Amino acid sequence: MRKTEFANGEYYHIFNRGIEKRDVFLDENDYRRFLDGVYLLNDRQDGLMIEWRDYKKGNLSAKLEDFLKRSFRKKDPLVEIVAYCLNPNHYHFILKQITDRGIERFMHKIGTSHTKYFNKKNKRSGVLFQGVFKSVHIDSNEYLLYLSAYVNKNNFIHGYNKNDSWAYSSLHCYLNERLDKLVCKDVILGQFNNTEEYKEFLENNALHMKEKKEVEKYLIEE
Repeated sequence: MRKTEFANGEYYHIFNRGIEKRDVFLDENDYRRFLDGVYLLNDRQDGLMIEWRDYKKGNLSAKLEDFLKRSFRKKDPLVEIVAYCLNPNHYHFILKQITDRGIERFMHKIGTSHTKYFNKKNKRSGVLFQGVFKSVHIDSNEYLLYLSAYVNKNNFIHGYNKNDSWAYSSLHCYLNERLDKLVCKDVILGQFNNTEEYKEFLENNALHMKEKKEVEKYLIEE
């Protein structure tokens, strides 16, 4: 039974990894497809992912931005995404639930969608992720800020790259280097005077996390 009781208006750290610690993202297409799903499946109604698939069949070079410029119904999201990071064998989110059972529904959708896609592409069957996603209630503002650094710089903390070039996290959005339709960052950046101040906060905390290994509560390697 899940220990976390999700409540509307509350923030949660959500994470999971591949079964047997296997990679769940093998190339750029895998990352991009997952992120497209994160956007399109964050909706109380179903159908946008199918519409996008059908649109691509007739527009092979189309990007998601092309599809979104078309006229279709307004999205009705399940959650607000505060931050995210995708690493080869696991992912992290900070989510705010905004509708009843929103987090559970959202995570079920994206987990099922990516598993079906990954299995078809790689001619495999069976589960892809290690059980039900893990969750921790973010019960203080200090904790929320700390986790924003942990998630935005998670690839650095895990040693996947040594700088801020990782394309599959919300970091670039927070540093105003990229527009990101996924992220609601005001709850974090609104507490800093400017982007440079938050960047300093990020770097100081991420370096501490990496070197001192004092964040075992939040890691998924145990």
